Amino acid sequence: MPRKNCLVAPVIKWVGGKRQLLDDLAPLFPKQRVSFYCEPFLGGGAVLFKLQPSTAYVNDINPELIQMYEVIRDNVEELIIALGEHPNEEEHFYRIRDWDRDREQYEQLTKVQKVARLIYLNKTCYNGLFRVNNAGEFNTPFGHYKNPNIVNAPILKAVSTYFQKAQLTFSSVDYAEVLANITKKETFVYLDPPYDPVSDTANFTGYTKGGFDRSEQIRLRQCCDELNRRGIKFMLSNSATDFIKEQYKAYNITIVKAKRAINSNAMKRGEVDEVVVRNYV
Repeated sequence: MPRKNCLVAPVIKWVGGKRQLLDDLAPLFPKQRVSFYCEPFLGGGAVLFKLQPSTAYVNDINPELIQMYEVIRDNVEELIIALGEHPNEEEHFYRIRDWDRDREQYEQLTKVQKVARLIYLNKTCYNGLFRVNNAGEFNTPFGHYKNPNIVNAPILKAVSTYFQKAQLTFSSVDYAEVLANITKKETFVYLDPPYDPVSDTANFTGYTKGGFDRSEQIRLRQCCDELNRRGIKFMLSNSATDFIKEQYKAYNITIVKAKRAINSNAMKRGEVDEVVVRNYV
């Protein structure tokens, strides 16, 4: 592990982000030597940025998210300039949000313009909720925040420097493909999939088109079984439903309390139980 930079931190808010759980997760990371890190559901990257491994394979099924990380690595100064062109104004917000309604025109944008749009919308939309409709169009409303930190240059530059110094491989493919390609025994895999819903109305998979139902949860558990068979350490976060606890009953399960701030009903925000599953002590 290289020396860690405290400015290397999540750039955007993401559904299920682990920043507020890092103090609970850190004692559960492997104590034995780890030479390679893998995260198939990267999201906001809080765990990656906490560990700051020198060699890692990180993935997310959302290609816009992975494009954001690649632009931060390769074009951070251009990105900072582009972000500075977006004011915190409602009319501007909806004009920028609607860019993806015309797909042909949207594809003419540069990568930097697309990433600046993503970060700007994330910083100024309601509750920082990245959500798309069935057509793949961003549809979260304006957040009416007084002073959102749209251009966080110190964080962007720190993350860019880390990405450039480390040996990181980015991809946007199915998580099973990522896990099947792991061959090194001294690998640590952290899995933070879309959570099993705690109620019929709690399911949220709107950050990409498609979904992650219980058949996907079972497929993921089967992938974890295969990792375990190959002697590869993994840690997984999920909601503490009876279904998930039954799926992973063969492994070590720790219950942690997570504060959930993303809910359209403010009365339903608060602490919820989550499981941390490990195949090691």
